[in-house]
Amino acid sequence: MIRRASLQLKVTTVAIVAVAAVLAVASAALVVLHRNAQIDSLDDRIAARAELLAESPATAGSDGGDDLFVVLDASGAVVATNADEDELAELATLAGAGDHGTSDVDGDAVRYVVERHDDATAVVAGDRDDVDESVSELTRLLLWIIPLAVVLLGALVWLVVGRTLRPVERMRAEVDQIGLTELDRRVPQPPGRDEIARLATTMNAMLDRLQAAAEAQGRFVADASHELRTPLARMRAELEVDESAPDRADPAATRHSQLEEIATLQRLVDDLLVLARSDAGAVRRTSPVDLGDVVLDEAARRAPTDGGIVIGTDGVGDARVDGVESELRRVVANLLDNAVRYARSTVTITLHRADASTVLVVADDGPGIPVERRSDVFQRFTRLDASRTASTGGTGLGLAIVRDLVARHGGTVTVDEAQGGGARFIVEIPTTDALASGRA
Repeated sequence: MIRRASLQLKVTTVAIVAVAAVLAVASAALVVLHRNAQIDSLDDRIAARAELLAESPATAGSDGGDDLFVVLDASGAVVATNADEDELAELATLAGAGDHGTSDVDGDAVRYVVERHDDATAVVAGDRDDVDESVSELTRLLLWIIPLAVVLLGALVWLVVGRTLRPVERMRAEVDQIGLTELDRRVPQPPGRDEIARLATTMNAMLDRLQAAAEAQGRFVADASHELRTPLARMRAELEVDESAPDRADPAATRHSQLEEIATLQRLVDDLLVLARSDAGAVRRTSPVDLGDVVLDEAARRAPTDGGIVIGTDGVGDARVDGVESELRRVVANLLDNAVRYARSTVTITLHRADASTVLVVADDGPGIPVERRSDVFQRFTRLDASRTASTGGTGLGLAIVRDLVARHGGTVTVDEAQGGGARFIVEIPTTDALASGRA
């Protein structure tokens, strides 16, 4: 049942049980110590009286309080006593017992001490009633104090824990009310810098990330819908025109146009799938990849180009990286497609190792990218030239895919100005040796 209870009740219950156990043990120890102290005090008093009587029986008449005593000579005859007949017989019996202990004299519990000196033996017995009464009084007092202390402590813990957890409950209630359309809401931030305040800060930071991710996803879905709708709308329009005026329709031209639109849609869907897998963090199996072979292969696929663009690969050297070949091939292909699309006459590729990284550079002699827009080119569905469409300027996802795939390989991609004013994309990926040493 306690498992289903609130944290406040659990903490209070544990505190009460723990404190009650500690107080019970401490009280028992206190009672035992008090009893032993009282008995030691009684023993010291009657021992001093017995020593005095054994050394000087003549002092038997001096004030000894309520303590019973008997002084015996060497033959066992009574020299002095203040006990009656029954008490005397029992005291005399104690003379042959141990030096001290507990016994009954005429029905009363006593502590006795036997002191021997020369030919005299003194036995003094002190009543234990005062000791027992003192112990009983302390026990009764503790039986009232301990439950009262436990109850007060339980109430105090209940209030303190409740007050401490109140901000947590407010945060829980707030998070419980946050829906997908209310990600701009935040949990209340309690004052101070304790654990609960840090929890609120962490939860608000998490909500910031969720809001940013949801907004990015919304923009992505909206952009993807727009990009998919455009070629579909063109295809439908062409078919509707042919259907409304069949005598003027050109089936061959329509088929050619439809095939181009379908190819555009296929490229867009492929790009979206790549990004979706990247966002989902799909499990990948990496292996050593000869990036030089990949670069030369992709360059050969695009030469000669329709526009007469020359792709220079003289600067491509040997370099091996640890990664997924299909993803690295997509990186190289997208960078080359982008460079060929904007180059005037030449695209230059270099590949070399630098310290612990492999550096791939793809440069073109096109118009370049303004400094203030260089960070934008890696955003999804971004086209610097607003007049470009998916059929003329790509899907707007190529460089975003490059950024994501390079990041999945632990690398970075940047863009600056190439020699001659074009754009130069620089990809840095950790080498196989660097990754191995890092793992070691």
